[in-house]
Amino acid sequence: MDILHSQLATLQQRLSFVATDPIDWKFYVQVSSWAVTLFESYLLLRQYPLYSKVAPPKVLENHFDTAVFRKSQLYGRDKARFSFFIGLVKQVIDSALIFSGFYACAWDLGGKITGYFGYGAEYEITQSLAFSAILFIVSSLPSIPISVYETFVLEEKHGFNKTTPSLFITDLLKNWVLGFVIGGPFLSAFLYVFKWAGDRFVPWLMAFLWEEPRLAFQISMVILYPTVIQPLFNKLSPLPAGELRTRTEALAGKLKFPLKHLYEIDGSKRSSHSNAYFFGLPWSKHIVIFDTLIKESKPAEVEAVLAHELGHWYHMHPTKLLCISQVHIFTILAFFPAFLHAPQFLRAFDFSAEVASRPPTIVAFLLFQMILTPLEAFVSTGINFISRRFEWEADRFACELQDRLGDPEMENMGDRLGRALVTLHVKNLSTVWVDWLYSAYHHSHPTLTERLKALESFKVKRDGDVKKEL
Repeated sequence: MDILHSQLATLQQRLSFVATDPIDWKFYVQVSSWAVTLFESYLLLRQYPLYSKVAPPKVLENHFDTAVFRKSQLYGRDKARFSFFIGLVKQVIDSALIFSGFYACAWDLGGKITGYFGYGAEYEITQSLAFSAILFIVSSLPSIPISVYETFVLEEKHGFNKTTPSLFITDLLKNWVLGFVIGGPFLSAFLYVFKWAGDRFVPWLMAFLWEEPRLAFQISMVILYPTVIQPLFNKLSPLPAGELRTRTEALAGKLKFPLKHLYEIDGSKRSSHSNAYFFGLPWSKHIVIFDTLIKESKPAEVEAVLAHELGHWYHMHPTKLLCISQVHIFTILAFFPAFLHAPQFLRAFDFSAEVASRPPTIVAFLLFQMILTPLEAFVSTGINFISRRFEWEADRFACELQDRLGDPEMENMGDRLGRALVTLHVKNLSTVWVDWLYSAYHHSHPTLTERLKALESFKVKRDGDVKKEL
């Protein structure tokens, strides 16, 4: 532990310029955030001409009829226009908040609110909760009309929206309540660790971020999520007896997947989009299949989708991504103390000399995250690259199930998965022409054409290996 602290202290010495050099951090944040927004706008401009193509890629020409392909192109074009406009609008709002000194005003307002109830400046965590609530409310206001337009205009226009106005409002209120109920205690514990550990907060906070949320998340997912939280939004029902349930339970048994419950979820209550996922503790897993997926695909094809999902479990992809995220968080926390102890850092964002002399942790961390905007864009691209590799690995796992298990019932799993993927893309009107740079930046999954080509290559390699063995 002492070695770790000495290394972190050395890093802070190298970053001492943050507290001494006259850096216009507000200007830096404005420039860097606009640079990221303009780059994302450029990517959309690269992608946009592809929506004018009148025919799908050759590998898909037998799966899309002209009318469906045209609908998918129109849907993609409308979403691109919407994303382009909303991206710029959000950036303008964020820039206006920074330029106007809103965050300093919000902190002062939070202090007045807590002071009204008898909590002075010494109650930093209490004021931090009030400050966070103000930010949450203010940031939610512009997002409401955006969500309304996206749900009732964009999605409605293309036949995906199933959400009623009353359901939209109740979902919004439920999300707000959950945000305060779950977010408040977590933020309080997060800030308490900072105060308790002092300058040696990094390893202690990492222990908190590794154990506490993970434990709380797993318990809530296994116990609270399906029984308390999920029923607030969707209905989870045991998957009825039939071919799909038989296939899924048999597949889980053959792979020794610790399946405890198998659910069908009424995703069609809000949207026509499809999905499937699993969650739970290492020894107790639950599989959830959207009713839209069951309706649109044959049981053999849904089985292939689940085989892909179990490939993620087999190769421990969620655990690997969790470890990567922990390294990412550790790096962020290691750099943070230099900004936490730099009064002029807060002064650059219009905070008073009194507040800046003892920087509130929540404020310093929020501004520090703004500093990291370009770095986070780069990191997310790297994580997307890793995630796409994991998707290919899970696809390959599904293709190789017959050989892994020596089970003829797993035959043609790659073909089945390919048909399921095509069905999902057709029904969801997903974009099939994708610019490579746009995809690299935004997509955590390979494109449909990339996955189909990979599935075909897996099949060719497997057939070649079988012939060699013969």
